[in-house]
Amino acid sequence: MSLAIIDARQWQNLFDLRTGAKREDDRPETRIVRDVLARHPYPGDVENASNAWVTDTALDLIDKYQPQLACLCYAHQYFVSRYNPLADSERQALFKAVFEEVRRFVDASGYTPLIIGTGDMRAVAGEMDLSRLEGLAISSHWSARYAGLHQATPGDLAYVRGLDNVERVVSRQEWISLFPGVDYTLERIPEYLLIAREGWTFRTTGTPLRKSVMIPATSWSIPVATPLGSPGTITAIRGLIERNLSDKRIALILVEGVGEHDFPLPYQACNNQVDWFYYEPGEAQYLTVMTGTHQVFAYPSGYKYHDENDNNPDYPYSGYFKTVPEHTLGRDYQGKSIAVGNRSMLTHMVFGAKIAIECFARNLYNQGTMGVIL
Repeated sequence: MSLAIIDARQWQNLFDLRTGAKREDDRPETRIVRDVLARHPYPGDVENASNAWVTDTALDLIDKYQPQLACLCYAHQYFVSRYNPLADSERQALFKAVFEEVRRFVDASGYTPLIIGTGDMRAVAGEMDLSRLEGLAISSHWSARYAGLHQATPGDLAYVRGLDNVERVVSRQEWISLFPGVDYTLERIPEYLLIAREGWTFRTTGTPLRKSVMIPATSWSIPVATPLGSPGTITAIRGLIERNLSDKRIALILVEGVGEHDFPLPYQACNNQVDWFYYEPGEAQYLTVMTGTHQVFAYPSGYKYHDENDNNPDYPYSGYFKTVPEHTLGRDYQGKSIAVGNRSMLTHMVFGAKIAIECFARNLYNQGTMGVIL
């Protein structure tokens, strides 16, 4: 049984992660997680102490649980940059602060780091409104450059192909053909994938209500800093970690909103693309890193997520995820593993660690913290 422990500062409750039903549990791991949650209330996604919370919580959890593999995600600078107009000096201060936290964690824990910048950010150049099409356009979750088009009419296709800032219109079959051998559910993949030119984004069903001022740049490659070797491509990162886990305690650290332009450490450029497709920061990029295989179709850009909603959903505390992804490094590794991050439900879902602690925040609204034991 997978367990979710929600801490709202004044109370804690335990739930079955899949069903959401209340549970009682007193395993040693449960006591550890409850104690760590109680000691580390979450300050909020856009508060300056958010990244320090990741470091402090991870160090506390390591001290009590002693894992061989630790996975961390630092996302404060991504959220602040995406929704707040900042001077370049203010953004540089955010980058300096997050890498000070990364350094503090590495120095205090003694773990061998593999540090990934998930990609650069850039200012929004403009927005294309697709809300008046006869078919349905969806830009899902945190996607900025991609949108899905469903039940498109000939007029819809003529309209989107005529937009100056639509770079490419890709059919479902062309998209599938780009990733041979990758599993997919046909009904989830939109009939057409729309790709915006760099800096441009879409307004569609599913677009977040908060207006972005910066969005992910086109990051064909991303920076990786580690003494373990050169992965070359994001699908090789998992293997590099696995080959070293037997004799090293390793920390996989993802730093959101930072790419090659602003990465302050010596790094190797790591391929983040397949032909015309590149990974934006999000579950597809994370799952590709953690499984060692391309994961573009698990929750494809622009899929009709609302079609899968029902009155009694599984994994009610896991956002849009419908199940715990299989064959992630955390799930396959037989030793102890943890994940700590301030990217909400991605932390317990994409890493697959035995114990995960994350902020319980939705759309930047802070509702506490959550621990998950898989």
